[in-house]
Amino acid sequence: MVKLKSPEEIELIRESALIVSKTLGMLAAEIKPGVDALYLDDLAETFIRDHGATPGFLGMYDFPNTLNMSPNAQVVHGIPNREPLKEGDIISVDCGALKNGYYGDHAYTFEVGEVDEKTRKLLRVTKESLYVGISQFRLGNRVGDVAYAIQQYCESHGYGVVRELVGHGLGTKLHESPEMPNYGKRGRGKKFQEGMVVAIEPMINMGTRRIKQLNDGWTILTADGQPSAHFEHNVAIVNGKPELLSTFQYIYEALGIESKEEDEFRQTKLVL
Repeated sequence: MVKLKSPEEIELIRESALIVSKTLGMLAAEIKPGVDALYLDDLAETFIRDHGATPGFLGMYDFPNTLNMSPNAQVVHGIPNREPLKEGDIISVDCGALKNGYYGDHAYTFEVGEVDEKTRKLLRVTKESLYVGISQFRLGNRVGDVAYAIQQYCESHGYGVVRELVGHGLGTKLHESPEMPNYGKRGRGKKFQEGMVVAIEPMINMGTRRIKQLNDGWTILTADGQPSAHFEHNVAIVNGKPELLSTFQYIYEALGIESKEEDEFRQTKLVL
């Protein structure tokens, strides 16, 4: 059952989402060759707690860390370890925070040093597909409209769209209804209503869409060992239109990047 959120609840989710956004922005300046994921995980836990929140993933379903950190061929749910990042790696950082009883949860795939052009294109197209999907998250549309838009955009570039892992509703629980797949048919699934809040998160592989799981019970990898990218935003329907509750602008500020990609999805002005 979908739980529609009041304007007050949406603002509480926004507060938690922005803590995640700021955490990712802090990490953006730290991700470089030679740094290991456990070091970054420790930084994130401290940062989230210092901002009056609790790490959203730590202990959930017995997950052992604050961050899901998934380099290269890992799709999602990677467990941080002491292996140093290398020049040319990519790494998906998925982060959650709980404050005032509401969750924020989003992800960004970072480049480590200089990344080859083929991999950089995968990241660019995956992030573009996120906004293509968000544009369909509006009053009267359905889950399948978002799913179809993401699938068509990524497959048109020859990429594999992961089927087994999906986005989700967001609120007092990290995973609420509806599920938000990245593949599907237009006009199918739950109809979007005012006050819905979801996490939209394309998980896109350079090669096959097929995946496998490591024996740790968490880490998901591409079946062919090629890279995978993952980007995620938290979005509400406000006045019938998609309203971003999360932002990548803290990341861009840390990396010296100028971007207006979020502007059309932000009815409330973001103050950094």
